[in-house]
Amino acid sequence: MATLVAVAVLAAVTTVVLRAFRVPRHWAPALAILRGAVQLALLSLVLAGIIASPVWVGVALVLMFAVASGVAARRIGWSGRSILVMSSSMAAGVAVAGTTVFGLGALDLTPRYALALGSIVIGNAMSISTLAGRRFVAAVDSGWDEVEGWLALGARPRAATLAQARLAVLEALVPTTDQTKTTGLVVLPGAFVGAVFGGLSPLEAGRFQILVLAAILTAGAISAVLVACWLGPVRTRPSPPD
Repeated sequence: MATLVAVAVLAAVTTVVLRAFRVPRHWAPALAILRGAVQLALLSLVLAGIIASPVWVGVALVLMFAVASGVAARRIGWSGRSILVMSSSMAAGVAVAGTTVFGLGALDLTPRYALALGSIVIGNAMSISTLAGRRFVAAVDSGWDEVEGWLALGARPRAATLAQARLAVLEALVPTTDQTKTTGLVVLPGAFVGAVFGGLSPLEAGRFQILVLAAILTAGAISAVLVACWLGPVRTRPSPPD
């Protein structure tokens, strides 16, 4: 009961603060908390039955990836192309990161490790891809005079937006890079804390966490670059993201 009360109070405080500052869609964080709570409750029940099954873990990861791709695509404008852009970019990043970690034997390819690493990397690849796409569209929109000038001089569409694409990738990686740099000093990551609470020694938990952080950055970098490359050829001024 205390958990429900604390979560409700935190959601209410968040909503009041944003509403007082007249932030658009001030109710969105509270709704996200509610949705997350329901999803975590259902996930806890589901995982208890599938955690030891490689097949069901694979199904769970595919569903997670599908939802993540849809969310990322919606953030840059829902369309068949945006789904293709986000899903292919994220898939490449997650595949490289996962293949490296498990292929080199840094972690045993067990259902538990696959689910833990896969879900974390997919979630972060979604966030980084979303940021890269939105930052790119916003940068091209705000700097359209420059882009249009390059196009008028005969530059190829991809070349005309190359500066905006590179900046979008850089900015999309800033939160993850900062979190990685401050891990252990400012932040105790969830994977580390969860591993310790799950019975691993702090040393083993730290080894798992650094693998997670490195995988996130690799997947994020690949995903962000591919998103920028996909979106790069612009011939008309894009609408700023909502």
